[in-house]
Amino acid sequence: MNAMEFGKVAVLFGGTSAEREVSLNSGSRVLAALRRQGVNAHPFDPAEMPLDALRAFDRAFIALHGRHGEDGTIQGVLELMQIPFTGSGVMASALGMDKWRTKLLWQAAGLPVPAYALLTADSDFAEVEEALGLPIFVKPACEGSSIGISKVKRRGDLAAAYAEAAQHDPLVLAEQGILGGEYTVGIIEQGGQLRALPIIKIEPATEFYDYEAKYNRDDTQYRCPCGLPAEREAQIQKQALEAFRVLGGRGWGRVDFLMDEEGNAYFLEANTSPGMTDHSLVPMAARVAGIDYDHLVLQVLAGATLG
Repeated sequence: MNAMEFGKVAVLFGGTSAEREVSLNSGSRVLAALRRQGVNAHPFDPAEMPLDALRAFDRAFIALHGRHGEDGTIQGVLELMQIPFTGSGVMASALGMDKWRTKLLWQAAGLPVPAYALLTADSDFAEVEEALGLPIFVKPACEGSSIGISKVKRRGDLAAAYAEAAQHDPLVLAEQGILGGEYTVGIIEQGGQLRALPIIKIEPATEFYDYEAKYNRDDTQYRCPCGLPAEREAQIQKQALEAFRVLGGRGWGRVDFLMDEEGNAYFLEANTSPGMTDHSLVPMAARVAGIDYDHLVLQVLAGATLG
């Protein structure tokens, strides 16, 4: 498609979630890239504009992150208005935002995930520590950008980590620490087919890949090529595509996984509205695959659809 065929495009960014600042960063870069290529693109912040104003647009690029933007909410609004939008639909977006239900589906499909437990205020925290071993990662089930996540390294600290995560979401997961490396697989739809981008290995200088390491530090190392043998990388890419399809994902996204010291992969979570900042992983992998930022943005927009 040429730039004018897209019509009037709303770039949705900002919003009301805890990831608002990240979304503002992503969206402003997407908007600039579209305008550089002659697309009639306009900023649209759902926190500041009435949703009914979306009816003036022909297509939407979703650069919202977190609640109401990544969880199926805005996707449902756009479906009702019959405005084609980028990324996954209502169901896949809702599932991808929910780490617990994502794990349940992946387990049912035979995909490996780290051992985990669902926590409540009444949980026997000592028993969970014993069952999962240390370290344990504790996270809100429905937040992104590592918000509310903590790493439990000492027995007796799980209750405090639960209390921290529960401030962000009533559904809290405790997850076995898998310490052989953190990786991600970017996914882009090309010619109606989902394609896995080169795998990136993430090496944070902090305890783990937290919000600070993702967005504010310059000492996080990103390895692409990731260092895995080509055959092993291809196997994991195939599994990542299956993990994305199981959720109903479309358009573009990202699937994160961990590896243990024996080289076994465990799928962690899916992201159906990936970041597009200067630290973001999908643009990084796309660049290695020969797709520059502007062309990536245009490809994603070209895949906007309904249903």
